[in-house]
Amino acid sequence: MTREPNSSPDQLTGLVEKARSGDRVAFNRLVDRFQPEILRMIYYRVRPQAEAEDLTQDVFLKAYRNIKGLREANRFRSWLYRIAVNRVRDFHRRQRLRAIFSSDAEFDETHLPEKKDDGVDAGALSEVIKAEFWEQIGLILKKLSSMEKEVFMLRFFDHLNIHEIAGVLKKSESTIKTHLYRALAKFKSEDKLRRMFQEVA
Repeated sequence: MTREPNSSPDQLTGLVEKARSGDRVAFNRLVDRFQPEILRMIYYRVRPQAEAEDLTQDVFLKAYRNIKGLREANRFRSWLYRIAVNRVRDFHRRQRLRAIFSSDAEFDETHLPEKKDDGVDAGALSEVIKAEFWEQIGLILKKLSSMEKEVFMLRFFDHLNIHEIAGVLKKSESTIKTHLYRALAKFKSEDKLRRMFQEVA
């Protein structure tokens, strides 16, 4: 999680407590702190970016309206992610309903980022290799169950830990671990992806 210099869990909790009391300045600081990662999380699942940005605004608007109901201030991050996950699900549900009554192409639920932005040297890789790598990731994600896919993306795309994912999805940690292990097993069974990962990583 990206934090301001000298920030700490206690400082974050203090901001949340102030925001729960109606302090708008404190809430705006929380928005500044968490907006980049929530936008990234949504963009992994929704395209184009303009749509992801709109949904991100919706997430923080809902958070602002409901933050007084957050009982444990130290769970703000997982609570915020739960709002985001539900908002994305609502978006996909509406898209599927629209598809029923339109002639548009089937909605693409892969929603992967166009570029890997976690330390890969773009100058050292061809765009063809990167594009093929992410295409393979998308194909494997389609083989996962909906829960396996969500757990995998929250863990490796959004960098939540097991405890946080359990809070977001309202499942036990043992259930989250089971789905994560199943997803990882499916990824590790793909020899082509493993070879490509060695080129990209």
